Amino acid sequence: MNLRTSVARRVRRLLSCCALASGLQACAQETIQQDPAAHHTTTGFQNTHVADVSRGLGDLLRWRWNAWRNKLPPEPQIATPVQAPELAQLSGYSKAWEQRVLSGTAPAPTVTWLGHATALVQAGGLQVLTDPVFSERASPVSWAGPRRAQPPGVAIHDLPPIDVVVISHSHYDHLDKDSVVQLYERSQRLGHPTVFLVPLGLQSLLTGWGITGVQELDWWQSARVAYTDFFLTPVQHWSARGLFDRNRTLWGGWAVFAPDLHWYFAGDTGYSPDFVQTRQHFAHRQTPEQGGPFDLALIPVGAYEPRWFMRQQHVNPAEAVQIHQDLGVKRSMGVHWGTFALTDEPLDQPASDLHNARAAAHLSDEDFFLLAVGQTRTLPGRAAGTRTAP
Repeated sequence: MNLRTSVARRVRRLLSCCALASGLQACAQETIQQDPAAHHTTTGFQNTHVADVSRGLGDLLRWRWNAWRNKLPPEPQIATPVQAPELAQLSGYSKAWEQRVLSGTAPAPTVTWLGHATALVQAGGLQVLTDPVFSERASPVSWAGPRRAQPPGVAIHDLPPIDVVVISHSHYDHLDKDSVVQLYERSQRLGHPTVFLVPLGLQSLLTGWGITGVQELDWWQSARVAYTDFFLTPVQHWSARGLFDRNRTLWGGWAVFAPDLHWYFAGDTGYSPDFVQTRQHFAHRQTPEQGGPFDLALIPVGAYEPRWFMRQQHVNPAEAVQIHQDLGVKRSMGVHWGTFALTDEPLDQPASDLHNARAAAHLSDEDFFLLAVGQTRTLPGRAAGTRTAP
């Protein structure tokens, strides 16, 4: 690599990380009292347990200088696994689910990892995408910023018709304008409207992009699509798409209750008591007689180094395992890794760190698994007697 290429690469990394961590004001770690509206402020939103987790300009420059000086992140030793998608299986998930469930022949739920935090979950007759990012870069510009290490596991034009898109927050590696606009335009061409569920403050952004069918929710509020309930839940993070909109829009995870699968998507988060509280909040609809806790959780396991900078906003694999235990979930899948080099660890480190964290917690790789990009896993559905009736 010549000097010019090396310098250009480092400049692009600095620009991309500034976009990712563009919080330029120092924040106080103020403990917030429990209150249904405690996360609302006069200018936007804050976390429940720590008001703001974004770091100041001095910390940002210290992080980026150290990364530049030490040439971080290192190149991965092992490429992120990739598998050809099972398009026939995905497209065969029938919208006749309502009629077939009564005869016990409904297709089993599935989850497919498309890369980073984007997954396709097929359950309850719905096809749901989480934080769809299909673009080459996770960035406000097309010429700089984190570049994909591999193409999306399924191209937009190969996806089955999408019923619901859930967005966790406004950061560019979770909310990509080109991707959601393409999904919306495709849904219009197919005559198959897609519902876009977003946290408070993001509806106007999407409608400004020409997207209709957008619903925005506050923490603990829900939307019902067909026979499935979608709840926005608290997580510890922050939001911004520029330098002057810090925490003006809300962020969150998604608790989804389909008749045959209760699943959870954490979005992007630091570790906090929010996950124990989420389990407690939904305990009344997840009793043993009703089938127990969440069947599946999608939990981030990447973008966590250095810990002094990332700890409050991004969990590491050991904390991801703790979230798995806090939720009491039956099985978890790691997301938010292996696709975009956002922080100081190499793209393959989350897999090895998760292996060690599982072993320390006496969990198997079936309890907390990783998929190859493009891979689909069929999931055990909730027993018919414990399902919410259509």
